[in-house]
Amino acid sequence: MATPVIDTLTGERAGKAAPAPRNGGRFSVHFAHYKWLYLLLLPGVVYFAVFRYAPMYGVSIAFKDYVPFLGVNGSPWVGFRNFEDFFANPDFPRLLGNTLILAFLNLGVAFPLTIILALLLNEVRLSILKRTVQTLVYIPHFLSWTIVASLSFLLFALDIGPLFQFLNNVMGTHIDFLSDPAWFRPLIVLQEIWKNTGWGTIIFLAALSTVDQDQYEAAIIDGAGRFRRVWHITLPAIRSTIIVMLILAIGQMLNTGFEQIYLMTNALNREVADVFDTYVYFVGITQGAYSYSTAVGLFKSLVGIVLIFGTNWLAKRFNQSGLF
Repeated sequence: MATPVIDTLTGERAGKAAPAPRNGGRFSVHFAHYKWLYLLLLPGVVYFAVFRYAPMYGVSIAFKDYVPFLGVNGSPWVGFRNFEDFFANPDFPRLLGNTLILAFLNLGVAFPLTIILALLLNEVRLSILKRTVQTLVYIPHFLSWTIVASLSFLLFALDIGPLFQFLNNVMGTHIDFLSDPAWFRPLIVLQEIWKNTGWGTIIFLAALSTVDQDQYEAAIIDGAGRFRRVWHITLPAIRSTIIVMLILAIGQMLNTGFEQIYLMTNALNREVADVFDTYVYFVGITQGAYSYSTAVGLFKSLVGIVLIFGTNWLAKRFNQSGLF
């Protein structure tokens, strides 16, 4: 005699026409089945609700003339006046130019280097060597920008820094790299590469681990060299990951990093060092223009959202994977 099959969730006998559960009952069954996953999700939801979404209430002061003793609700509305003042400010073209130049340098130099380093690490067959190199390139990510800036000052210190002496001897010059405006952006990009390139390889190495090894074996039998295997197998296999990471990087273009820029800025290179992040600090915190600086920050965030949606739409148009 055949044993009737019982559904583990509903307890009903399989094959029996059971009445369709209402939406509330269906949700309770679903929640009971995945309750531990929802429990794991809870800290993340609380974090984003408290520290990401709740502070957005203060964004309303971008449309007000905020007065601290009147509070957010008591301050008068001024509409888009803060935005108009910002776009009409003579500093706006310079800030936009400095921010975009640094963003494109990081996107055009640091982002490809992350992929190249991941491909090189993926080709290392000696496990202990690969793990050692990975550890060494991950370590700089855990150093604060204060330490990175301090190391830069020691290495490039005028007349006594070892890199100052070496580079000037090689080039036959006497350049103060820390105060010369022409060297500010190269120093910022070099710091970014040294600190974050290794850490950025983690996601690409995870994507590389999913590539079917049979394709490599078939390519070797067909006589494909290492470069052709990378070009025709590896890169197409991780293309979706590259595009997703590129979309995220483009969305962060205007976030050039306050700490790094602030620590490397001085009176001699300020003309090329001022970006939106540092401008918000100087105007908002040191000069007390809270509404104006909030408008600047909101403008930067809105541009980031537009860039993410625009890049995602462009990726979809070319039949590539996107974020959503």
